Amino acid sequence: MPNLLAMSFEGELAPSFTLHCLNAGRTLPDGWGLGYYPAGEPSAAVLKEPAPPQASIRSQLALAWEQVESNVFVLHIRHATWGALSDANTQPFCRTWGRRDWMIAHAGSLDHKPETVGPFEPVGSTDTEQMFCMLLNRFCEKGWRTLMDVDLDQMHGWLTELNKIGELTLCLTDGRDLLVHADHRGVPLWVGLLVPPYEKIAFGDDDLDVDLTRRGAKSRKGVIVCSEQLSAREGDADKSIVWRQLTPGTLMVIREGAVITERATDAPTPSARQLRRPRKAEPRRFDVTHRTVYKYDKPIERSQHVLRLTPYHDRLQNCISSELTVSVPSHSRDYEDVFGNRVRRLVIETEFDEMVIEAKSVVDVLDVDPLGFGPLRVSSTIPLVWMPWQRQVLDPYLLPPELPETQLAELAEYAMSFVKRNDYDLLDTLLDMNHTIFREYAYQQGVTTLATTAFDVYSNRRGVCQDFTNVMICLARLLGVPARYVCGYIYTGPKAANTAQSEASHAWVQLYLPQVGWKGFDPTNGILTQTDHVRVAVGRNYIDATPTSGTIFVGGGGETLSVDVKVEPHQDSPGG
Repeated sequence: MPNLLAMSFEGELAPSFTLHCLNAGRTLPDGWGLGYYPAGEPSAAVLKEPAPPQASIRSQLALAWEQVESNVFVLHIRHATWGALSDANTQPFCRTWGRRDWMIAHAGSLDHKPETVGPFEPVGSTDTEQMFCMLLNRFCEKGWRTLMDVDLDQMHGWLTELNKIGELTLCLTDGRDLLVHADHRGVPLWVGLLVPPYEKIAFGDDDLDVDLTRRGAKSRKGVIVCSEQLSAREGDADKSIVWRQLTPGTLMVIREGAVITERATDAPTPSARQLRRPRKAEPRRFDVTHRTVYKYDKPIERSQHVLRLTPYHDRLQNCISSELTVSVPSHSRDYEDVFGNRVRRLVIETEFDEMVIEAKSVVDVLDVDPLGFGPLRVSSTIPLVWMPWQRQVLDPYLLPPELPETQLAELAEYAMSFVKRNDYDLLDTLLDMNHTIFREYAYQQGVTTLATTAFDVYSNRRGVCQDFTNVMICLARLLGVPARYVCGYIYTGPKAANTAQSEASHAWVQLYLPQVGWKGFDPTNGILTQTDHVRVAVGRNYIDATPTSGTIFVGGGGETLSVDVKVEPHQDSPGG
């Protein structure tokens, strides 16, 4: 039986908890308690029961009450060491500080109670509550009103000292962040990473079952922490929960279903935020060849085509030369479309059953500082506020795709989970979103089509670059961040592991940041675009930026298409 179970999700879930330990003929625990934060409120709700009877009414609430919905849960099953069997001595304990309710649950026992001085005093007689009051008094003294304010090095030191006087596997939450500590003496603490997609997730042991999807499945990721590793029910969670045991003495902070900090006793792990920050790059010059071949079973007699194959030329990218050839005679016109793309329109009235389109370009990529903040160090928070004239210009890039309202509502909740765990900071939210799609969505060809929606990709967590781009565009627009689709090329090195990206057109996102401008985010690779990305066309979506498109008026049938792309360092370039 797990003495302690805590869970954090990137959105609200309504799991059910079945306490088999209260069944007839079982040895009853000394008590149990379940704490959570309804509707994401800072106020906690706690169901607890000392000396529970078999099949108690309160345990039925934990099983079936639909109001048990939250993104943070703490469950404690007590075997008494300190204190009489009473509500005052049954975990989790709850106290109010910093205009929010805090909760603590502790697996194990201290040899003696720590001293505490300050406004927080224990009501019961347990070592856990005494330790809880001690920590809150120190937070009060330091002026730390949330776990985000806490100096984690200092906190880790306090917990290490407490660990010297007893077992210290615990969790502490302020309703937003969940801090856990693994006992330094080696009492195990298991961490399970919940990875979508899934339709049913249930896990447990002989004494406890947790069903995360009983009241409906949502494509939520999360982190599950427990004092004993729990097993999947009927294979439900075998692939969707990845378990590992925390190193003794480790402190971990979880926010909105994501581990944001992990510190071992001897060496802290760099935060996800630090790892996502790019370094400056050097300018590069590339030779780009894009060759497209159309073949038809029956000849085409009359057709019209639109080609966007000439790379951009602006302050971040110089198109040194570009040559576009078509194997079939045509009437052509070059112009710049409303998105600033360089376009060639062809009208072909010559019969053909094969057409070869080849574009050769030499491009300098100069975007060495992808954040582009310079000396001003501009910082923005969500929600963004646009002036009326700005919004008028940006409106095409703020409108999310047309999806059912229920799907957009779930995607909006998903987008807000990134905002909450990054304290509403614009750049950190976008970097997190970009890296999360790269890390948690599988690159898999052939599983999606041009008709696949952003919600489909979010639910199934797989696709190709255009799918991941569509997801990020949708999430950004739901947060009020202008986003546009970019089509171009990526250089992946002379021996690219991902030839699917290096030998075809690539897609990514540009987001408009206040006082910075359009900046590229590549969720397929989890990076910001720098000097390996060559921009060709942009638009509201794929249709606006597609490299080649056309209409057949007379003839045709049985079309086959092949595309070959080569991006290589120019022989005389600094990066070559």
